[in-house]
Amino acid sequence: MAKTGVSTGNESNVKNWWGNSKQNIVAVINELKKVYWPGRTQLIAYTGVVLFAVAIIAVIIWLFDSGLSWVLDRLMTVFV
Repeated sequence: MAKTGVSTGNESNVKNWWGNSKQNIVAVINELKKVYWPGRTQLIAYTGVVLFAVAIIAVIIWLFDSGLSWVLDRLMTVFV
């Protein structure tokens, strides 16, 4: 038979977990208040810079891939 009035410790574990979770959320909110958030114009400018850089890198990779494919195609026609 189970003893009545005896705690198994589950309640304290839940309270500790809930208390720790609340402290963590408060700490995250306080840290987010310290973050510098850019304005709309800065955000648009930064996004443009990132998209431009990605486009340049994509073109460089495409050129390298096309050149390598061309070289391998020529090698395959010579040796096969």
